[in-house]
Amino acid sequence: MKARKTPWQYFVIAGVVGLLGGATLAYVTRNSAVNVLGSSWVVPVILGLLGILVLVLAWTVRKYAKGELKDIDPRRAFNTLVMAKSLSLAGSLLAGWYLGQLLVVLPRGDAPYYSEVILECAVSAGVSLFDVIAGIVSEWWCQLPPNEGPEHEKMKRRKRMLDASASQKRSSSEQQTKPINTLSEPREGHRYDGDRRRS
Repeated sequence: MKARKTPWQYFVIAGVVGLLGGATLAYVTRNSAVNVLGSSWVVPVILGLLGILVLVLAWTVRKYAKGELKDIDPRRAFNTLVMAKSLSLAGSLLAGWYLGQLLVVLPRGDAPYYSEVILECAVSAGVSLFDVIAGIVSEWWCQLPPNEGPEHEKMKRRKRMLDASASQKRSSSEQQTKPINTLSEPREGHRYDGDRRRS
């Protein structure tokens, strides 16, 4: 499967955007009675399961790329690649989001509420980083070897070599089948014996 790898700058941008967003949210709501910080414990569980699922699907594509699997559904391989890219970028964004909250509320860790938020953010950020790694590895596994079609440089070189070899054989064959004239042109002032007898 020929596809561009996700540039590393995208992960940095997503992480910075998430970091600023999470930090801004934590700063604005630091004195609010509304509980918007942290995350439910269901979130890191779901994120972890998604990372494992993408890894399993990508491993199947890798087995096909290595020749250990005879056939694979192209749609499934393409969807796996898309999920791997999405997982790594979303993981970068979420990791920044939870780290941003963590940095703002960390000085208030003595309060029971903030201590629970710190734990939730730390766990969610760790699982999000796992998703980033899982997505990058899965994307790498989904990279199939390039197809050596007629436009491939290796195939062009092979074609030139075959054409040169065929041209050389054809030239050699033409030389072998060309009739050889054993009679030399008569020199001026001389005649053949048959002409002498007739005269």
